[in-house]
Amino acid sequence: MSALPYPITDLHVHIGPWDELHPGARARLVDERSDHAELAQLVADPRALLRRMDEEDVERVGLINYVAPEVMGFTAVVNDFVVRYSAAAPDRLIAFGSVNPRHAKDPAAEVEALHRRGIRALKIHPPHQLFAANAYLDALPALGRIYATAQELGMPVMVHTGTSVFPGARNRFADPMACDDVAVDFPELRLILAHAGRPLHCETAFFLARRHPNVHLELSGIPPKRLLEYLPRLEQVADKTLWGTDWPDAGIPGMARNAQDFLTLPLSPDVQRKILRDNARRLFP
Repeated sequence: MSALPYPITDLHVHIGPWDELHPGARARLVDERSDHAELAQLVADPRALLRRMDEEDVERVGLINYVAPEVMGFTAVVNDFVVRYSAAAPDRLIAFGSVNPRHAKDPAAEVEALHRRGIRALKIHPPHQLFAANAYLDALPALGRIYATAQELGMPVMVHTGTSVFPGARNRFADPMACDDVAVDFPELRLILAHAGRPLHCETAFFLARRHPNVHLELSGIPPKRLLEYLPRLEQVADKTLWGTDWPDAGIPGMARNAQDFLTLPLSPDVQRKILRDNARRLFP
């Protein structure tokens, strides 16, 4: 059993239709792990994930899925998967879906359809979807329609910030500063900066969280024991910071293990609880 002091929310977990992955992406995400049989069971059966969450004192998870056929292989099938999967326990399995503006025929209608189907938030992954987060300003107006519709519906949007090592990823789109435009142009949109810009752009991500009322940081992908090296003033944005692990990425030993390492940092218990639990409860009631 976990040694966590209270149940937590891990807002960044990758459980999806891995059979869609390109071989290079699969090698990076799946094949580097040794527990293939258990992971296959988790993907096949949400009850298996819920049991794992109970064992690790994880109250809720964000199921991160997005459409990125060129780099990852993921098509709109990810939305069908996460709708079906999260239906096993929608109070605990927070469904993140995707409308890719480079492929959508009617992006606003597609966002509305996902919302009706129970998807609670959207994921934008610039390095894998091959556009900047503010590309609606010039070549990709469909992206603006996605943001506007999400804002109208009250759907948070998580944007990947920071580099990616997956084959074919374009890291020129990794800088979170592009989200400054998004926050200015869609001031009621609740933006989540996944990975807080790690490893090259953490200072920018921190600046955006301080500047914009609706911009949040999410901490997945940062080694927990080194978190304060990346974000030394984290306590100043503790009310706007969300916990995530990126599990089951090959470098993540477990959801609870990462949280246990986080709890060893010299942060007040109040700050720790906000990040591990309370802020996610507020953003996703």
